[in-house]
Amino acid sequence: MSRLRIGIIGLGAAVEPHARALLDLQEHIDVVVAATRNPERAAAFGARFPFKVSTDVGAVITDPALDAILLLTTPDSHLELAGQCFGAGKHVLVEKPLAITLAYATEIVGSAHRAGRTLGVVLQNRFRPAVLRLHDLLRAGDLGAVVHASMQVPWWRPQSYYDEPGRGTLWRDGGGVLITQAIHTLDIFRSLVGVSAVDAASVSTTPLHRMEGEDLVTALVRLENGAPGSIMATTAAYPGAPESISIQGTLGRAELTGAALNVTWLDGRRQAIGSAAGSGTGAAVMDFPHDSHRALIADFAAAVREGRRPLVTGEDCLATQRIIDAVMRAGSQGGSPVTSAAVVPLGSA
Repeated sequence: MSRLRIGIIGLGAAVEPHARALLDLQEHIDVVVAATRNPERAAAFGARFPFKVSTDVGAVITDPALDAILLLTTPDSHLELAGQCFGAGKHVLVEKPLAITLAYATEIVGSAHRAGRTLGVVLQNRFRPAVLRLHDLLRAGDLGAVVHASMQVPWWRPQSYYDEPGRGTLWRDGGGVLITQAIHTLDIFRSLVGVSAVDAASVSTTPLHRMEGEDLVTALVRLENGAPGSIMATTAAYPGAPESISIQGTLGRAELTGAALNVTWLDGRRQAIGSAAGSGTGAAVMDFPHDSHRALIADFAAAVREGRRPLVTGEDCLATQRIIDAVMRAGSQGGSPVTSAAVVPLGSA
């Protein structure tokens, strides 16, 4: 089959690993054009990558030569632009999160269904070999029944990161650490063990940052099977450490740290896979390889060609955003920590 013809919309910081991945995938994907409304940004991108650039976003969306759009704009624009893309008959791969609110994210998923188009979301860490291996171990029952699980994202961002207009705000990003940074680990956590309810949460902004959104979140949750779980995410842990997921089963324990997996069984067996590759834990926010981006984009292109669902669907991201919404409702936005003991169940919307 001929190469998938795509257009890129949005040439900010997020485009770098995508562009490198697309150069690797030229045998399967034809990048017809890369667009931004910012002429300086278009020129800078064009000087670095061998793709045609444009400042006419509307023309790119309606271009009949394109099969799909890679949407890398800020979250506040996703609802409008994704809707326009689906209206023009395009498949869409959108940078996380789906949208700044759960309602908007739900609308994007609905628009994709109504248009009969494929919707994928850039949650690339799901393609790490260590994550895929842990998923297989759990589905095969090799760890036994899960008795408890936890995730931690002890990252760091300097104040200069949040001084960028819109960064960490509700109106542009939809919030702080949970929806912008920890969404990757939370999505993996949800895909592995599920989250059925949020029992309690503390949501706050520490004195380390001046920002509208939260930079520290802790929560007690119930897993899909009813077992207890916990969540911690922050960008106020200097100098930043790798994110991690720990899962204890009746037969063994798995520790997923960054891109590395270590499994220890009760009978003494051990298994280790993965690497210590960077994941943007500290001030160098783009300090990570583009391997997972390449795998995600390749899977999305294959899904479009084969008429199947991609590994990371719009429904997947929507389910993860439901957890974020539940945690934020169980806690409080900004200021001093406030804990709610009320259980927040996760419904379908």
